[in-house]
Amino acid sequence: MPTPHALLKSARVFHLYTGVFFAPALLFFAFTGAVQTFSLHETTRGSSYKPPAILVELGQLHKKQTLVVPQRKSEAKPAPKPETVPAPVPTPTPAPSPVAPQKAKNLLPMKIFFLFVAISLFLSTLTGLYMAYKFSRRPSVITATLAAGIVIPLLLLLL
Repeated sequence: MPTPHALLKSARVFHLYTGVFFAPALLFFAFTGAVQTFSLHETTRGSSYKPPAILVELGQLHKKQTLVVPQRKSEAKPAPKPETVPAPVPTPTPAPSPVAPQKAKNLLPMKIFFLFVAISLFLSTLTGLYMAYKFSRRPSVITATLAAGIVIPLLLLLL
């Protein structure tokens, strides 16, 4: 049975290398999550905002793990020909519901909270990378692990 000291050392080494390997993905998800919180990756109805193509693709990669963005269906539908339109059939309208319409919730406070979560995750990850280099006896191994954490997801994206 391993001693507590050996077990702790193994846990630290595991934490170091998995943290460095997954740091690029954590930075990516923190950034794109913040972008998506405020819907900066998509157009919304009634808005003239057109997101940059890079934000659209990064948002798609975050949500669907692909860079292929599906084309939206055109909102303008052609008017049907008058000869082929059947006469409207009157339908009874249901009685209005006695439930009062709910007031729209203010989502901004929660969005701001999750923006702070994303910023904290981003900064914590950068701090962890700094500490990995600062306190490592083998910075070349840290660099190789970090490079693998960047290259492997890019290669998987090409499959």
